[in-house]
Amino acid sequence: MDWKKRIEINPDIMLGKPVIAGTRIPVEQILAKLAANMDIKAILRDFPRLTQEDIQAALAYASAAVGSEEIILTGSPK
Repeated sequence: MDWKKRIEINPDIMLGKPVIAGTRIPVEQILAKLAANMDIKAILRDFPRLTQEDIQAALAYASAAVGSEEIILTGSPK
């Protein structure tokens, strides 16, 4: 899945948060609904402009974002 064709980051749209291209639907909102165990069909009903591919792109974007994140640990583990 090439999420780069479906996810847009524009400072003039939703304060630069990643959104589904051509909409104002934040990736964060899609992920939150999935994390709350919301059915994909229900998400598509809530957002008629979304497609199954848009939801897959949101997941692929999140995976890429977390995968490229650098974590610096400070202090000693408890």
